[in-house]
Amino acid sequence: MKILVIGASGRVGSDLVKQLLADDHQVVGTTRQEKKLFDVDSYTQLNLDITASKDAIQSQIADDIDAAYFVAGSGGTSVLEVDLHGAVKTMQAVQDKGITRYIMLSTVFSLDTSKWDSAAITNLKDYYICKHYADQWLVNDSTLDYTIVQAGALKEQAGTGNITVNDPNAGGNTIADVATTLVAVLNASNTSKQVFSMRNGDTPIKEAVASL
Repeated sequence: MKILVIGASGRVGSDLVKQLLADDHQVVGTTRQEKKLFDVDSYTQLNLDITASKDAIQSQIADDIDAAYFVAGSGGTSVLEVDLHGAVKTMQAVQDKGITRYIMLSTVFSLDTSKWDSAAITNLKDYYICKHYADQWLVNDSTLDYTIVQAGALKEQAGTGNITVNDPNAGGNTIADVATTLVAVLNASNTSKQVFSMRNGDTPIKEAVASL
């Protein structure tokens, strides 16, 4: 497949691209960095500004993209421009291009506001509000074949290969395991129009995804 990864230079994005390339996909990665992130023929790079207009974003996306990932993030700054408005504009752009498969990396409990009283989420309230409404737009206002993967706190540790899905309690995730889960949902038909949370756990990733 030819896959667009929006946010290829991020912590999850770079690991995701590595895994997609290892699976022999062609990847178009977006980043504001000038240096090419991966020096292989199957990887090309796009300097995509998601704070630009929807039409400007759309004009840079190739017609032959098979699937798009959104793994970009503001890092806590410009959350409205990036995590909300930027994300929705990419959904609109790929939808208008006729690309149907769209995989969103979100955050645990983004759509469940009853869980927002915890101190960890209270400290990230603006971010959570942005992710909430971006995810709502994807689910309720787009025609995309979406999957939303809601990950908990990211940990820079070695991947375990095991996760738990849809646990009522939040938990941490190694970056590698999040990337592997994102790859696993790409061709899993049971993840179409699905939203699920994940944390490190005891179930092999492919098995956990198959159980959805």
